[in-house]
Formats: sequence, structure tokens, C-alpha cells
Amino acid sequence: MAERLGPVLRGLRNEAGLTQEELAHESGVSVSTIRRLETGRAHDHRLGTVNLLADALNASPEDRKRLAATLTDTRQRDAEPHPAQSPTPTPTQPPAPEAAPVERAEPAPARTPVPAPSPIRGELADAAEDLAREVRRRLQREEEQRRVHDPFALPVRWLPAPERLMDHRANVERLVSGVVPAVTHTDAASDASPDLGGDLRGVADYYRSIRSGRLVILGRAGAGKSVLTMRLALDLLEPPGCPERVPVVFSLGSWDPTTTALRDWMVDLLLRDHPHLAGRVRSGVTLAAALVQADVILPVLDGFDEIAEGLRIQALQELNAELLPMVVTSRHAEFAEAAEAARSPLVLAAAIELADLTVDHVVDYLPRTARPAADRASGSPPLWHDVSKELRALETPAAVTLAAVLSTPLMVTLARTMYSDGPQRDPRELLDAERFPTAHALEEHLLAGFVPALYRPRPAERRTEAGARRRARRNWDAERAQRWLGYLAHHMGSGERDQQDLAWWRIGETLPLVLRILAVTFASAGCVALPEWLFGLATSTSGIGWILLDGALMGSVNGAAMGALYAVLVAFGRETFEPSRVRLRIPRRRVDLRGGPVRVTVRRLGVVVVGGFLLGAGLDSAITLEHDLFNQGPFSRAAVAGTPVNLLGAGLIFAGVATMSFLAMAVLETPLDTAAAATPGGLLAANRAAVLQQFVILAPLIALGIAFGGFLAGDLLRPFFGPMEWALSIGLFVGSVAGPGGSSSFLLSFSAWGQWLVLSRFWLPLTGRLPWNTIAFLDDAYRRGVLRQTGAVYQFRHLRLQHHLSQAFREQDRRRYAPAHFAVHVEQPHDYNPLPRTPPSRQLP
Repeated sequence: MAERLGPVLRGLRNEAGLTQEELAHESGVSVSTIRRLETGRAHDHRLGTVNLLADALNASPEDRKRLAATLTDTRQRDAEPHPAQSPTPTPTQPPAPEAAPVERAEPAPARTPVPAPSPIRGELADAAEDLAREVRRRLQREEEQRRVHDPFALPVRWLPAPERLMDHRANVERLVSGVVPAVTHTDAASDASPDLGGDLRGVADYYRSIRSGRLVILGRAGAGKSVLTMRLALDLLEPPGCPERVPVVFSLGSWDPTTTALRDWMVDLLLRDHPHLAGRVRSGVTLAAALVQADVILPVLDGFDEIAEGLRIQALQELNAELLPMVVTSRHAEFAEAAEAARSPLVLAAAIELADLTVDHVVDYLPRTARPAADRASGSPPLWHDVSKELRALETPAAVTLAAVLSTPLMVTLARTMYSDGPQRDPRELLDAERFPTAHALEEHLLAGFVPALYRPRPAERRTEAGARRRARRNWDAERAQRWLGYLAHHMGSGERDQQDLAWWRIGETLPLVLRILAVTFASAGCVALPEWLFGLATSTSGIGWILLDGALMGSVNGAAMGALYAVLVAFGRETFEPSRVRLRIPRRRVDLRGGPVRVTVRRLGVVVVGGFLLGAGLDSAITLEHDLFNQGPFSRAAVAGTPVNLLGAGLIFAGVATMSFLAMAVLETPLDTAAAATPGGLLAANRAAVLQQFVILAPLIALGIAFGGFLAGDLLRPFFGPMEWALSIGLFVGSVAGPGGSSSFLLSFSAWGQWLVLSRFWLPLTGRLPWNTIAFLDDAYRRGVLRQTGAVYQFRHLRLQHHLSQAFREQDRRRYAPAHFAVHVEQPHDYNPLPRTPPSRQLP
């Protein structure tokens, strides 16, 4: 039996006289990894890691053999042929005589080597382990939230898919030319009974048996593909530690293969959902990009059918261009259509298809979801007794229709929510053939009743003993909640393609562009007008009218400048201001100017320079206008002649100060912690804290820079424009206004949290489109089960639910804004009156 790595490594390190920290420094392997290896907590150590440690320890050839022997069990399992390919004789059955020279035969069919991930160590290995831990935690929470195991997991079964939807068996097994593949479990199951397929518990074992590491999971809408992929990822993450590849679930609906390469898209989503991966490695790329480039990520691509119809063929071609291991899920029809049009399925990939639930599965599951306490209290038979009886018999058309509807886990879950979890609902109404003559009508009934059932009134929760408020579920009105959800669902599908990701920083985009520009203009105007009024009231001896006019004028100029800049950015395609993935703190080591936050900020300097110049020129023009109008009368010749120079000088001063302030702030930026933004609410809170920190730093820097930077600017511009005066009193006044006003207007207009605050936190609730506390409403909808969380964004529980809510919202809007009908007044001959009559009254229906 091979020795364990921990004692061998610890003994060699002690013989070399090295501590764990010294060995980490010599080998490049992190201290935490060495500690796990020596204590036996890392069960999946790599050969590359062992070789690095052996090199650092100057191990002898014999010691290297001992270290390599710790990998013997794992390597032997990988090298063993599939049981169906080379059966092993049992001890009670001696081999046949013709099998005697088996020792001289090849031990296994020759295969093309399976691409292995590049060896990683140090910071990248720690990042992979942190990612694996976070992915496991999120998937376990999502399973609990969806109540997958309450009371037990529905039997999601799978069968081999048709051969035309998978690659040749020899390609999947990575066999070299001339080797005939043996009959596998998949082939045997293709012509056998459904019991030879698999279920939720065995999908990970089946995936591990696929030599290419590429699998397609097909099924119709609501068949349980998402639940199957979650269970697959969780099983692949066992035992805890750092697996060879970290399975990460990506929603394919947001991928546009015409504009973004697959790996770049994966990096973007990793940065969105795991902001701590924004840290940089020595080469300058982010940790997310380094993990993807090293093939440490196993992409579980959920929802191929959710890609826009015109992009599926190109998406399949892009997936075929990348031969890395992956798992792809899709509805059968959409994937088959794309494969036929591209004349190729997913290359090197096996394919399975989810089977429908049987009547036995349904009648076993639904009665166990209704707790028996209520039935005992009322003395009535069990809730699902009559329905189960009808389903077992299948003697009526209504029972046949209901059995067909309840053949998917989605519809079973909807039925459970409406009747088992909702009081005073009788499931026998599902057998009403007159009310539900078709399967579609019955499915729409279940979809329509899902949200009202979840938003039934609940008792308020008390405070904890420590006095902290719990995350209590508010008793949102069911009708209003459904309308708010419908508004979001409608606008997620109102563009050129459906959007499945409900991101808080994109909610403001549901407003028309003109309204967004006006909102930014007014908010920016208020940001400058308010400090101007406060500063004027505190220091000025002028009348209140002068102070109000002064603030309104300067605020209007700033609002117009920020609104124009915002409109230009949107016109160039930058409609979305992505959330910040950094926090501010004093750096503990030298700042890397090549790949750190400074390089990211340099790309934003265009907006900073233009915004600073417009703000400076605008404020100077406002001051010049006030001075000439109220002190010298109409514009004087001197004012007209000096205005261009003053505007240019003020604009350059503000642009320079803003640029230096933002660069100084960039030095303080550092990636978020591992669990800092694990939820949409967490990312929102992190962005709010980052914006407030930025304001605290930028406001005094800009104020002081403008107050004293004018003297430096005057000296620099003297050779071009002659002597320029900069009074300290004017500098202090302008800096006191521009510091807090300019920084706040910039952060509100051009940051994700600022857009959220202006548009989603105030404008949309003010017009009744969303509740006042939108993020609390979304979080509550997630905990009730209407939404699900995918990293930093929400998604509707199912795409079909999203489409249903969207359609209901449109129909409700049509009813609200139906055309008016006017009553016609018909005059009778005997009613003639020579006096003027009043016009006939108009009555709304």
C-alpha cells in the first residue's frame, strides 16, 4: 500500500531543516496548501505541486519515488479502462485458455491524452480553492432555497440521447485511429429498458466516466436540468478541497458569441459573481482570467436554448472551437435544430436526455408535501387523496391531462406551492375538465396561482434578544407584488433578446433614455446648487434672492454639463455602468502600475477629464454671467474678450485637479474580500460603501486642488495667455462648491450605485413602477421562491414563469389604458329649445 503524502512530506521537510513558511518561499506553493498536504486534508493533490515541493527539498531519486507513490491510487484509477471495455475475471472464474497471454496484450485501448489543466501554485491555487469553497456554499444554499430535498428530491431520470445529437463514441472515449470502441454502459442502455439509464444521484459518476469531459444534458422545459447541473457540480466538488477543475455554473442566456469570445465571457461573469477574483497576478491579468487560461474552471453552461435564436448556430460553432471539458444543458428541440443547421453536435461530447416523471413518482411525492396536521384537525381525508386516486386509475380525460401536465418537476413544484403550502385550496379543482379543457390551460392556471400563493400574509417576526432586527418577510400585497414582478419581467424581454439576469444596476435602464438624461441632469444640478446655497447662507452678506439665484444658475450649468456627457456616453454604447469590485484602503505593499487598479482607472480618465473640464468651464461661465449682469450691467467688452481665456483656464484647472484626484484614489483601491459580494444585496452594499469612501476622499482633494491649483495653472499658462490672476478668496469659494458638488454629481451620474440611487431608488418608486425599497422586495421574492440567485444577479425561478408574468403585465396595461367611450346625446324634436344647450357629458366606461 502506498504511503500517505502527509507523513512523507513532513519527514522530508524536517530532514531539510525547513519550516512550512520557508518551504513555501522556496517552492512557490502557498503555506496553507503545504499545511493541508501535511495534515492530510488535501485529498486531490497534483503531481505538479509534488514536483515543486521535491525540487525545493532537493529530494533524492528515492524520495521522489516515495512522493510520487502517494499519487499511485489516483493515477491507477485514471488509467483503468472502463469495466465494459476490458472485463476483469472474478476470483471464482478462472480465465479462459485463450486469455492466458493477456499480459503481452495492450492493457487498455490507446487513447488521445485528455487535456489536463496547467499546474498552478501559490496565489492562483489559493484562489481556486477559495472559488471552490464559495461555489459549493452557494449551490448548497440554492438547493435549500428551492427545497430540493423537502421531503425528498424528485427522481430526475436520464436516458442516452439520440446518436445524432452526440459525437462518435470513439471520439468521446478519445480513442486513437484503428481502435474499435467496446460496448459501453451508454450503448447498452440505448436499446434497453429505461432502468439502465441514470438519475440525479449518479450523474457525477457518469460524467467522470466520460474521457473527453464533455457532456450535453437535454430535456424539455421544466424537466429539471438546472437542478441536475447543481447536483452534478456539488458532487464534483466532493471531497472538500481544491479539485482539479472547479465546476462553475454559467447562464448561457447572456452570452453573445458574435461580440464576446467564450473565455472572455466566462471571465466577465466570474468577475461579476466573485469580485475577489479581480485581484491581479504577476503577469498583470486578473485572477479570474488566470484561472480560465489555466483551464482550472469547468464551465457548466446552463440554458443553451436561452441564447437568441439567431445566435445559436454560431454559439455551437464557438463551443466546438474550444475543446476544453464542459457541460451544456438545453431543451431538446433548440439544440437539435442548431446541431442540424451547424451539421455537427457538440464535438467530443456525450449526450443524455431527461425523462418525464411517471404517475407513480407524482402520487408518491405530492401527498408527502402536505403535512398531516391539518387533515387530522379537520377530520377530512388527506389533501391529495382523491387526486392520487384519479391519477392512478387514469380513466377520465381530466386525469390524463393532469398526468401529462405533472410530468415535469416544474409543474409538480407549482402544484405543491399552490395546494400543499397554501391553505384553503382544494387540488380536486385540477380535475375540472370544463375549466381546464387542455394541458395548456391547466399549466397557465398553475403559473397564474404561483405568485399569489407565495405572497399570502405571514405573521410579523419579532426582534432577537440582542435587539437586532431580523430579515423579516414583509407582507407585500400580492396584487402589487405581481405587478412589480411583471414590470421587471416585461422589460427584461422588451429588447432585441430576452434577458434572464435581473441585475440591480440595470433596473434603471427600463426607463426611456430621455427620462434617464433628465434625471441625471436634475440630480447633478442639485449636487452643486445645494452646497452653493449652504456656503452662501453661511458666508455671504447678499440677500436670500441673490443666493438662491446664484445656486440655481451654477447648478443648472453643472446639470447641463453632466447630462450632456451622460448622453454622449450612452450614445457610444455605454448604457450600463458596471458595479465597482473594489474597496479603498491604504496599500500594504508597492502598487503595481502595470496591472493594478491604476491601469483600470486610466481607462476611465476620459470621462474624468471631460467632466472636470465641463464643470470648470460651466462654473466659470456662471460666475462671469452673474458678475457682469449684477455688477457691470450687460456684458462688457472686457468680459466678452476675456471669457474664452477664463473658460479655458478654469476648464484646465478642474480637469487637472480631477485627474490627479482620481489617480490618487486609484492607489487606494483593492479587490473585495472573498465573501464580500456573494449576493446582489452584498454587492449593492459594497458599492454604496465604495462610493461613500470615494466621496470622502475626492471632495477634499478637489476642493483643495482647485483652491490652490489656480496659482500653478496661472504660471503654466502665462506664456500662452499672459498674466492670469487667481484670487485666494475666489479659489476657496469655487473649491468649497466644486469639491462636494462636483464629486457627488460625478459619482451619482457615472457609477452603478449612483444610477441605482437616482433611477431605481427614487424615480421608479415615485412613479409607482417599483416599491420604495426595491432591493428588500427582490430579496424577499428570492426567499419566497419567485426568484433565484445566480452570483450577483437574480433570475426568475424559471424562464416560463418570467414569460407568464410579462404577458400578464402587458394584458393588465392594455386594460388600464383601454380607449375611452363617449356617450352620444340624441336630441328629440319635442326637446327643441332656442336657448343654448350645454355640451353632452362624456362618461368613461
